[in-house]
Amino acid sequence: MQEKIRKLFNNVWNIPNVLTMLRLILIPVFVVLFFNGQKMAALAVFCIASFTDFLDGFLARKLNQVTDFGKLFDPLADKLMVLTAMICQTFWGPLPLVAVLIVALKELVMVFGGMFMLSKNVVVYANYYGKAAQVGFIASLILSFFHDKFEEGNVKVLGMTPDILLLWITVGLAIIAMIVYAVQAVRTIRKNEKAGS
Repeated sequence: MQEKIRKLFNNVWNIPNVLTMLRLILIPVFVVLFFNGQKMAALAVFCIASFTDFLDGFLARKLNQVTDFGKLFDPLADKLMVLTAMICQTFWGPLPLVAVLIVALKELVMVFGGMFMLSKNVVVYANYYGKAAQVGFIASLILSFFHDKFEEGNVKVLGMTPDILLLWITVGLAIIAMIVYAVQAVRTIRKNEKAGS
């Protein structure tokens, strides 16, 4: 156990990992600004955090600085930032609760699924649907800060403001991503079982 922890925090101080840590630090900053009514400042923090998510992954591959710490905390920081913003914009903003509950349930299933696959020594990489959904969630969250403006200008498509419409499209993509991920996992497990028999 100690060896795993030591390996996790080995070579942790590089640019991609520092950006991941920065994103974790920005989560409480976002919350404080949001609840102090400084919505545009909170939006700026969210945009910066979202940019660091793209940047740290790019730099990790470019500089060959992929670490166990980054593999664990990069997606964790990303999901925490997005879920925090979604919760804030649901209970104290315009986003529908049902959509957030679906996303939260999906993430819960993914966590337990990931634990199960880990026990089977199976690794399934993120698919394009999942990546598209992540971009969609970020875009819909950014648009949600302008929800009132959309309402005032009666800017609607299919009876919904752009932020809500994009959110529902993204929820659909996230569900598809989970199904594709599960199918790939089952196929990999069966393949490994056949190879082992």
